[in-house]
Amino acid sequence: MAHPINRMPLIVTMCTTTYIPCALMPIELILVTSALPDYIRTGSDAMSSIRKGCFMLSAPHSPRQNHLIASLPTADYQRLLPSLELLPLPLGWSVYETGNKQNHAYFPTHGIISLVFAIANGNLTEVAVTGNEGLVGIPLFTGGETTPGRVVVRNAGFAYRLKYAALKQEFENGGPLQDLLLRYTQSLMTQISQNAVCNRYHTVEQRLCRWLLMSFDRLPSNEMTTTQELIASMLGVRREGVTEAARNLQAAGLIRYCRGHITILDRLKLEEWVCECYAVVKRETDRLLHRKPDNSPKPGYSSSGKRPHNHSRETFNHYHAGK
Repeated sequence: MAHPINRMPLIVTMCTTTYIPCALMPIELILVTSALPDYIRTGSDAMSSIRKGCFMLSAPHSPRQNHLIASLPTADYQRLLPSLELLPLPLGWSVYETGNKQNHAYFPTHGIISLVFAIANGNLTEVAVTGNEGLVGIPLFTGGETTPGRVVVRNAGFAYRLKYAALKQEFENGGPLQDLLLRYTQSLMTQISQNAVCNRYHTVEQRLCRWLLMSFDRLPSNEMTTTQELIASMLGVRREGVTEAARNLQAAGLIRYCRGHITILDRLKLEEWVCECYAVVKRETDRLLHRKPDNSPKPGYSSSGKRPHNHSRETFNHYHAGK
């Protein structure tokens, strides 16, 4: 049953008072407590973690806070609107389980959802992330209906969900929504492919920079609560490698990492250190989804707000050559 009102508590993981830029009006995050649950939770475990500790947010919600829905012409948007149901995305909630049939597509408005794959020994790796630029539930309109991976909420927030039958009907009708879904699918394929190349050829420090930038692109703050174990798991590396990489980034003044809290101090420099993979994925996503490049200052930018032009490995290698 759809929620009767569009003002609900939001569960998030940031530790700051901030404003969400894509909301309809400025909204303040109010700290209740900061208990951080285990990363992967399902069912009642996820809801239990909400009761233990969360941030509360009362704010207006709109499906147009999702880029795909916001890109629809007015007539298509109005036709889809009655079928969209707002719901919270609690931290660690498993949106889709491996091999289970998917019944809804989810259009996030806040938060980050991860596509993770596990091997027989239980180790898992993040292969892609989705925020308010896209959706989760691609198998619903490609015909697969299931996925061998798990789809898990990594940073809590909100999403609008759409039943399988409604999505299928809209997709088969053709038109703007079908075009947007196909374009987003291609952008996600680019992200997955580039992440595979990055994990094979680039250093842990460069991969950590990419992971941080892709995460903070989808968050309203320059702070995030996480653990080295989680980052290591998502990157598919040893915890010791993340510890050393984070230490180097902190020593260079790019981030501050303390007791599970990461703060971006110098985003310009972070974009200089990252490998080319971040720019490749972002540029292709902007092109496919017709998003204008965002040159506005973000948390962690200097006062000039200018973006660096060097997204290659030269700056990273030059720094380490001089150490």
